[in-house]
Amino acid sequence: MIKLSGCIEMLFGELAEFVERIPAAARAGLDGIEYWGYSAKDLDAIGAACRKTKLPVTAMVVEAPEGMLDFHLADQFVEATQRALAAAEAVGCKKLICTTGNERPNGDRKLQHAGIVACLRAAAPLAEAAGVTLVLEPLNTLVDHVGYFLDTSRESFQILEQVDSPAVKLLYDVYHMQVMEGNLISTLTSHIDQIGHFHAADVPGRHEPGTGEINWANVLAAINDSGYDGYVALEYSPSPGTATVESLKHILQLRDQING
Repeated sequence: MIKLSGCIEMLFGELAEFVERIPAAARAGLDGIEYWGYSAKDLDAIGAACRKTKLPVTAMVVEAPEGMLDFHLADQFVEATQRALAAAEAVGCKKLICTTGNERPNGDRKLQHAGIVACLRAAAPLAEAAGVTLVLEPLNTLVDHVGYFLDTSRESFQILEQVDSPAVKLLYDVYHMQVMEGNLISTLTSHIDQIGHFHAADVPGRHEPGTGEINWANVLAAINDSGYDGYVALEYSPSPGTATVESLKHILQLRDQING
C-alpha cells in the first residue's frame, strides 16, 4: 500500500500559520505530514494537531549544523541526535533525516566518507534504543545543492553497509536521484531493504509529480510491489499559480489506483 505524506515546509504555503497546514493536509487526503527542522517550531501544537487529525509526523531533520564529515564531529552528532530524538518523541515521529554537509575544499574525500560512517555508527545505538530510524539523504549537486558531499545512491549504500545498523537506512529522494543518476526503479527495488523513507518531486523544476519526466505510475507501483511499508513524502514546490490542493490531485489519484 502506498502512503503519501506531505512536507508542509513546501506544501500549503498559502497558509501563513504553520500548524494550520496539518488539518489542510488531512482535508486534502494525505496520509501524514513532515517538516525539516524542529527547534523553531511549536512541537506541542504540532503534536496536538496531528493527534486531532490522526496524521503522523513521518520525518524531521537532525539539526547538526557542523555536518558529519569528520571523525571529530561524532560527539557533536550524537548530541544533535539526542536532541532530535527528544523532539521526535514529543510528536511521535519515527524517522530522522541526516544530511552530511558540504564537501570540504581540498579535503580528502575518503576521510570525509569515513567521518560520515563514524558519526552514524556513534548515533546508531541511540536510534536503536528509541525505535527510531536515521535516514541518510543524498542530494543532487547539479541543480539545488552544489557542493554537498553525498550525491549518489552508490556511495550512500556503501556507507550503510559500513555502519551496519538496522536503525540507519537511506532516504531515497526520487527527484534528487533522477537529477544525478536516473535508473530509479532498478536502484530502489534492488536496495529496498536499505531504504527507510522516500521523497518525491518531479524533474525538472522540483514541482508536483505529473509535471515532468518521471513516470510516477511506474515508480509508485514498483515501490508498492517491493513490499516497502513506509511513507512516500511529497517534497515539492507547487507549480507557479497552482494551489497546493490542485497540485496534489494527480499523485493522490495514482495512490488510490494502486491501492485499489
